Amino acid sequence: MTAAPLDRSEDVPAVRAFWEGLGLPGLFDVHVHFLPPPIQKAVWAVFDAAGPKIGREWPIRYRASHEERVALLREMGVRRFSTLPYAHKPGVATYLNEWSREFAAAHDEVLWSGTFYPEDGVAAYVADLVEAGVEVFKLHLQVGEFHLDDPRLDEAWGTLEDAAVPIVVHAGSGPVGNEYTGPESMARLLARHPRLAVVVAHMGAPEVEPFLRLAETHERVRLDTTMVFTEFFGVEYPAALLPRLAAIQDKVLLGSDFPTIPYPYVEQLDGLARLDLGDDWLRAVCWENGASLFGTTPRR
Repeated sequence: MTAAPLDRSEDVPAVRAFWEGLGLPGLFDVHVHFLPPPIQKAVWAVFDAAGPKIGREWPIRYRASHEERVALLREMGVRRFSTLPYAHKPGVATYLNEWSREFAAAHDEVLWSGTFYPEDGVAAYVADLVEAGVEVFKLHLQVGEFHLDDPRLDEAWGTLEDAAVPIVVHAGSGPVGNEYTGPESMARLLARHPRLAVVVAHMGAPEVEPFLRLAETHERVRLDTTMVFTEFFGVEYPAALLPRLAAIQDKVLLGSDFPTIPYPYVEQLDGLARLDLGDDWLRAVCWENGASLFGTTPRR
């Protein structure tokens, strides 16, 4: 499917009005994807097919070149964002990590993002990336089909726990679960490595309560908001959990899943506002927590 030029006429003023109204310097989005062109093409083909791993029609609103997407994020005022590659099989992580490092070096706003997979050599390349200054990792259990406590990852987890490098983990069963998704393997992992800096993607939806509990009980476990408070994702966040979500204000991070979303970027922001948890909560989620965790300038 050919990409059409991005229409900024609605997105830019709507997003800017949101963060400017809160008195913020912009937005800090921890869940954005930029992938090597062949991988990106393959990922979008999966979404276009609406196959069993997607489970529904999923039109991609921001299908465009890397530079067009970077330009749009800049215009909307997304001041810092990740690229979040994720390995889906052995032998892919090194390629993704090399590409992501080059992309981050060329774009000051980007969090240098990496990935890893339960495979031979994983402990060594994770340690090398940590030493070199990688800022965040991404794992996707549904796509990669592995458990977080896979023994091949033991040494890597020890390195990451000591270094406190955040790992964004898609562990929830949305949009389509399998035997590897759900909170169980994360709970087992945290029992062994309780100080891991885990960011639960999509707040763990649809298993939002057990993942919320992990954030409440582990110092470095956080949640990202990606897609949860939008109609499209199909998860109604229980109202009874909102006081608990408010209580962990400093552990909730803005995420969008840009560019592979079927609605305007501002819809996620409007969904957060509708929770009615207050402007201080919104300021923390949309900027302050990300800035505190990662900093506002590149570390490389």
